[in-house]
Amino acid sequence: MAKTQDELKEMVAHKALEFIPEHGILGVGSGSTVVKFIKAIHEQGIKIDGAVSSSNATTELLREIGVPVLDPNCCEPYEVYIDGADEVNDNFEMIKGGGACLTREKILASMAKTFVCIVDQSKLVNTLGAFPLPVEVIPMAREQVARTLRALGGDPVLRKGCITDNGCEILDVHGLAISNPKELETKINGIPGVVTVGLFAHRGADVVLFATDDGVKQKQVSRLHRYADLSLMG
Repeated sequence: MAKTQDELKEMVAHKALEFIPEHGILGVGSGSTVVKFIKAIHEQGIKIDGAVSSSNATTELLREIGVPVLDPNCCEPYEVYIDGADEVNDNFEMIKGGGACLTREKILASMAKTFVCIVDQSKLVNTLGAFPLPVEVIPMAREQVARTLRALGGDPVLRKGCITDNGCEILDVHGLAISNPKELETKINGIPGVVTVGLFAHRGADVVLFATDDGVKQKQVSRLHRYADLSLMG
């Protein structure tokens, strides 16, 4: 019997508990699957020394269950970051930002030794871009950034009523079939006024946990592939 999306999220959230380090700091993302992950931490009585959080909402939930939330500026690189995604391809590159927390998520992902992405099977894709690509922008630059994104072949739409935790706006870019995520990530991040783009390609996931009707399955990037990627970044 096919499971509901809510059931799939519950399954993968509980599987992710296995990746929580016994001691040290845990990085926690945002979104509906992460909410279930945080609730599962509380239900299972798992003790966490401290966490860094990608959003104000996540911070509030962690504090409610008694997890100390730390300032990332006061932390060294840490072991594990756990977060969801809107799309994930076979190279562990992702689109994130449906919840408007992409900038803080990217910062925390960059600090983590291991990025565990938790999704249901519907988020696995061959080519990124069916989900509109979020771009966080400084408000005064919104229209100039939008013009540049149109020149790149996208159709940017302002996300109505959305102000990020950083006080910025989100342009959701429709109509892109992203054949080279790393190249596009670099190009969009270079547009003046862009805070960051929701492409997580240069720093993709190390582990993808995805829930199916047959249970939670795991894909893991090879160390050789990750090292080759890092060397290309120079």
